[in-house]
Amino acid sequence: MGECVARVTKPVVEAARLLRVPGLIAAAFLLFCVPAYVQNTSADAGLSAGELLRRVVNSELKAQANDHAHWMYEIKAGVSGKEQVKVAVQTREGYLDRLRFVNGQPITPEQEKQEDQRIATLLKKPDEQKKQQRAQEQDARKTERLFKMLPDAVIARYGKRQGELVEILFEPNPNFHPPSHEAAVFHSMAGRIWVNTRQNRLVEIEGHLTREVKFGGGLLGHLDKGGEFHVKQSEVAPGYWEITLLHVNMHGKALFFKTIAVQENEIRTNFQRVRDSLTLSEAAEQLQKQSTMKSASAPSGSTVLAIGRSRSSSH
Repeated sequence: MGECVARVTKPVVEAARLLRVPGLIAAAFLLFCVPAYVQNTSADAGLSAGELLRRVVNSELKAQANDHAHWMYEIKAGVSGKEQVKVAVQTREGYLDRLRFVNGQPITPEQEKQEDQRIATLLKKPDEQKKQQRAQEQDARKTERLFKMLPDAVIARYGKRQGELVEILFEPNPNFHPPSHEAAVFHSMAGRIWVNTRQNRLVEIEGHLTREVKFGGGLLGHLDKGGEFHVKQSEVAPGYWEITLLHVNMHGKALFFKTIAVQENEIRTNFQRVRDSLTLSEAAEQLQKQSTMKSASAPSGSTVLAIGRSRSSSH
């Protein structure tokens, strides 16, 4: 039961990932690439904030449905009090990553060996790969349903404007009735969204839980008020958008006094498109080549606080 309750936080994380948001979330937007140029030059003049939000949501969903691009990129993240840098590759068969730096230093020969063994083991388990792929597809469908609810689940109003960027402020719509636990989390958030009105794309979304969210009247658990998420996506190549920042920090309690803790903090950079027909084995070879390119110094980029990541750990 505790695991079930913990999973309701995924809409924030996957809404973010649906926006690639592989990427508001998988509810961590949680919820953030488009193979064709999306150049809608229609202005937002005359549209209410809610209408503009609905237009952008529809545009994002259409972009995801048409997205068949795959990428290699760098991930900098805080894990267990340490800063790690990985290189990741997306393929039609799934996703692979390989550790390269820890606290600014190249990994040791022993760690290289461990990464070789870990990846080799993954490649030898096609059934497990298919299982993970099915789970990802199910999460994507669930996230799509949640994202479609966004314009109805919130009350939107205009905030600032910066050229073609428009800020939309949102808060829970009291007349919306969430049909699921995931939707209840989604509906309990307030925050801001930045949209690109020229391309009808979501640029940034950040929010927080405005109240405690209870499941089963509190018997199954709850999420604490104040839980937050922050996601950015950027145009990494003309017409192609990907998540470049993902931050989720939520806490609560699940059945049997287990703690719900979902903490993710990632910055993604150095995107390079890879062949769309790339296989997992070929991706592993590319990661191996990357690992042989030794560097005397850590990669450049902003420092990420070492927040770490945990889920449903014992209290």
